[in-house]
Amino acid sequence: MAAPDDTTTADAVVVWGHLTALVELRRCDGSDVARDLDLPPSQLAALRHLDPDEPQPMGSLACALSCDKGNVTGIVDRLEKRGLVERRPAAGDRRVKVLALTVAGVRVRAEVERRLAAPPAALAGLDEDELAQLAATLERVVDGLRGGG
Repeated sequence: MAAPDDTTTADAVVVWGHLTALVELRRCDGSDVARDLDLPPSQLAALRHLDPDEPQPMGSLACALSCDKGNVTGIVDRLEKRGLVERRPAAGDRRVKVLALTVAGVRVRAEVERRLAAPPAALAGLDEDELAQLAATLERVVDGLRGGG
């Protein structure tokens, strides 16, 4: 990411700072949920990336978590030991192992998602018009970042 330059408006820099702070504060919420569920943040992140309906290769999880396959092996070993995931041979290639959430893993993942989906009080306290305007503005920004705008 480039540093702000003379063409960047001061308002855009201030807003970006607020968004960055929001992301950091949200990361703390995730850490609180991980602690409450006795899961290290890396295991919580792995659970969130696993689709309850579609087992995925360990390499895909490594890519999603931005870490190497050896690190993912350790994370998965610990999740497996807790009974939250299981390794299975891939349908098309038995040499490839896919990861599937167990019943307990689906339950814990659902609890994580439920808790992290709850908006903070400061956001929930905005009125309907403020929320609509914020949603529309953020949608434009996200679309722009994704190359759609």
